[in-house]
Amino acid sequence: MRILPSALALLLAASGVQAQGAMPGLQPAQLALVINDDEPNSVEIGELYRVARGIPERNVVHVRIPNRPRKLDSEQFARLKQEIDAKLGPDVEAVLMVWTAPYAVECNGITAAYTLGFDPDQCAKPCGPGHQSAFFNAGPAVRPSERQLRLSMLLPTESVDQARALIERGKAAGFRTPAAGAYFLVTSEAARNSRAQFFPPSGAVPQRKLTIHTLREDAIEGKRDVMFYQTGKARVDKLDTLRFLPGALADHLTSFGGDLLGEGQMSSLRWLEAGATASYGTVSEPCNFWQKFPNPNLLLRHYLNGASAIETYWRSVAWPAQGVFIGDPLAAPYRR
Repeated sequence: MRILPSALALLLAASGVQAQGAMPGLQPAQLALVINDDEPNSVEIGELYRVARGIPERNVVHVRIPNRPRKLDSEQFARLKQEIDAKLGPDVEAVLMVWTAPYAVECNGITAAYTLGFDPDQCAKPCGPGHQSAFFNAGPAVRPSERQLRLSMLLPTESVDQARALIERGKAAGFRTPAAGAYFLVTSEAARNSRAQFFPPSGAVPQRKLTIHTLREDAIEGKRDVMFYQTGKARVDKLDTLRFLPGALADHLTSFGGDLLGEGQMSSLRWLEAGATASYGTVSEPCNFWQKFPNPNLLLRHYLNGASAIETYWRSVAWPAQGVFIGDPLAAPYRR
């Protein structure tokens, strides 16, 4: 496997940043947990995460959202956000909502609505361009608070056992740097290949023990080293044959991956169930603007440079209004 000049340049740039003393990534003391006391799984999983990650008790916020609605209207969400923010200190840079639903605010993803504010313009034209996130491709030393933001993510609660396994994977990420594969697939679903222009060429990145595979395939099968997997498919096959490494990021470009409990297309939850540690999907029809999905080059660069999963995913999506980020925000397999 040849060594990638572009990937080497990427990593050299990363090393230069580290040598200059870049600020560390998101720390447990900077993360808040929001627990839905009306959902027993949220209460149990929230405590599992708090203990596993050492989240300060002062950073735990309890709310009540009865009946687990999939979608909130803008007024319901405004009240929820105000309740959360009123209980958080100025040192909190990110928020982890411990539930699966609600995951949408009208046409917005709930994580985008929380971090950037509800975007009614996007709902007026869901298939139109979005507004650029202030955290898109932010530098390694830039903290969310410097952009007047708190990043956000969901920790799904459909299964306590699956959530426990996810928490263990996220915590294990970073104990050692494994030999890993990054898989980028150009599929037969042409409309879902809009970000293929950003797929890196196949090659080796020895400094990170990473091998990049950019393939013309509808799915990969039997791979045991998956750290990155990005594709464009309404449904991704053969996930049950794969082994995802601790900290793995995986997502598919399709219209409704963020409709987490929907049945029309593959939910982004399937990635976490298969063993990934974080993912992303859109909750309403975005059309296939690449800007509404994670950019492969930026995802690689920021994760390999040691950013956490939540910082990496937020830095990689230019127009995230319709998207929802899910998984363990603190996973950081390449942090040193």
